[in-house]
Amino acid sequence: MAAWRAMRFASVAEGSNVGSETLDNLYDEVARISTAYPREPLNRVLGDLIEAQDVAFRLLEGRQRPRQTAELYLLSGVVSLMLAKASHDLGDPRAAMRQARTAYICADNADHDGLRLRVRAQQSLMAYWAGWATEAARYADLGRELASAVAGSAGVWMLSQSARTYASLGDSERARADLALAATKRDSLADDELDQMDGLMRFADCRYLYYCAEARIWIPGAEDEAEHAALQAIAAYDEAAAAGSPDWAYGDDAGARSDLALVRAAKGELDGVAEALRPVLDLPPDKRVAGVIASAMRVHGALREPRYHGSRQATRVQQEIEAYGRTPAAALSSGQ
Repeated sequence: MAAWRAMRFASVAEGSNVGSETLDNLYDEVARISTAYPREPLNRVLGDLIEAQDVAFRLLEGRQRPRQTAELYLLSGVVSLMLAKASHDLGDPRAAMRQARTAYICADNADHDGLRLRVRAQQSLMAYWAGWATEAARYADLGRELASAVAGSAGVWMLSQSARTYASLGDSERARADLALAATKRDSLADDELDQMDGLMRFADCRYLYYCAEARIWIPGAEDEAEHAALQAIAAYDEAAAAGSPDWAYGDDAGARSDLALVRAAKGELDGVAEALRPVLDLPPDKRVAGVIASAMRVHGALREPRYHGSRQATRVQQEIEAYGRTPAAALSSGQ
């Protein structure tokens, strides 16, 4: 609270135009939140996100030089994008889309293709997890042209997100084509200025591997490929966690492990299901965001197949998943 009070005072003290110190302070704070968000429980970063958006919007209501206005719109867009993810993580897709639309308006005002592309990828992601597959495909298509033009990791994100979206719609050919394009884009990757914020703004290699597994989950006959990709993603996340890397993200790590459990359920390997899902079910309530719970519930659905009827082991896993989903992170953040 004291730090935010100091930032507000600095912005006033520098005069009617935004000074370099104020912009530097805001940039540093936005980058810190971007790095912290995937690693920390949501209730630890949500208040700071709301404060950052408030400060950025208040500054935009004043007068700045054109270059400073563009920088403020960029930072406002990044914060609004992170708040879109926060609403998504709290299980409110409609509020998430409102924040994302604000982020896109900011990206337009900043004339920043890297942010435009990240917003489209996030919109597609949120629609995908809300069960709006055709809407997810629409947002993926809106970002497709930018994916080849933008240098940063957002292009890999957009193509990978498109792959799992089209795979979920049954278009395996399109999904495989998008995965191939994402791999090519990844091989020639050059960071942009938003990648340098790390965390949410950078589509890390481990996240790419997770999306590869997720896409193949939907492709008939690709169970072995999906299992291999999920194991690669889990190994990459384990390595990132051990190194204290900003690439580690508990939500996507849990998603990769849930995908591994889902593949093993499809292959009839119940012991493997329980083993893969154990770290997910051990997550504390403040890390049980909507996407993580949705991933676990897909495993629950797979265990309802006729082959598992009467299996005590399958029933125990289902009961654990049900108990797990009764205390989501949203319940702990309702006071924010």
